[in-house]
Amino acid sequence: MTINFLNQNTASLNTDSEVSLDSQPNIQATTQSDQSVTLFPETGGAETVRPEFWSRFALTELNHSEWEALCDGCGSCCLIKYIDNDDDEELVEYTDVTCQLMDCATGYCRHYATRQEHVPDCIQLTMENLPNMMWLPSHCAYKRLYKGQNLPSWHLLLTGNAVTTQQQMRAANVGVAGRCVSEIGMSDEEMETRVVHWVNP
Repeated sequence: MTINFLNQNTASLNTDSEVSLDSQPNIQATTQSDQSVTLFPETGGAETVRPEFWSRFALTELNHSEWEALCDGCGSCCLIKYIDNDDDEELVEYTDVTCQLMDCATGYCRHYATRQEHVPDCIQLTMENLPNMMWLPSHCAYKRLYKGQNLPSWHLLLTGNAVTTQQQMRAANVGVAGRCVSEIGMSDEEMETRVVHWVNP
C-alpha cells in the first residue's frame, strides 16, 4: 500500500518516500484436530495457532502465527490512499491504485514473504504501530480487535473455509481483487482522480 500524506508539516515528513504495508498471499486454511486454523503457511511461523485465540488473548499476547492469521487478505491496506491529519479527525480517501507488488487479478501480494526486499519502505504491521494506523479499513481484524470489536462474520478464523470466506467477502464488498490497478507508470495527477468509496476506514 502506498500512502500519500496531505496537509502535513513537511518538516516532519520525508516527501520523497512512499509507504507500503503488507498484503497477504492466497488464503489457505487447514482445520486441525485441535480446531485451530492455520493461515498463510508460507509466512514461516512455527508457533501453534491456539483455538479461538482472537477472543481469548489480548493482541499483545499473540504469537507470530496468530498475528499473521488475523489478516483476511483483502489487500485494502495496499491501496494508495490520501490521509489528512491536520484536523482533529483523521480523513482518509482510498484510491483503486495498488502497490507495485499487488496482483490485481487475485488481490494478493506477488512477493509477500520477501516484499521488503522489493519495496524497502513496506510497513510491517505490528502491535506497536497499530494505534497509529486507524486508517485501516473498518473490516480489518487488527483494527476491530484493537477497538474491542468482534471479527467480521466472514473471517476465515470463524468460517474455517476459504471458499466460504471469499464468497462472503465478495458479498460484503470487501477486497481489491478484480478492481484495482497497479501504481506502475501512473502519475500522481492520475492517482488523484482514482478515489473510490468501496473501502470504509
